[in-house]
Amino acid sequence: MTPQRLAQRAYQSNATPIRTPRGAEYEVFARVTHRMAGAARKGKTGFAALAEAIHENRRLWTTLALSVADRDNALPDDLRARLFYLAEFTEAHSRKVLRGKAPVAPLVEVNTAIMRGLRKEGMEP
Repeated sequence: MTPQRLAQRAYQSNATPIRTPRGAEYEVFARVTHRMAGAARKGKTGFAALAEAIHENRRLWTTLALSVADRDNALPDDLRARLFYLAEFTEAHSRKVLRGKAPVAPLVEVNTAIMRGLRKEGMEP
């Protein structure tokens, strides 16, 4: 590598964006939601990918449920209860989807609603 290229690399700005906790949560929800929707569009040929995405979504919601169940969680009690309910719904509906008894769309819709809330929260002063 030439000295000019080394100098150029040394003075380049760090392109890594600063992420807020809400932004990181949004990205996780967006990634798993995109995976579920994409796998569902493939129909039966995408079942393995759908099962993996649903498993990741369940882990996400389990983590969220544990967080909102913690007494030290600063969210309002009503919001914590609603999020815990959604975690329970996600678990139950995921089982139905994996058995072929329900569509994945409600899981995608719940995650999308959460993403809208996270985006809205990030925009408030």
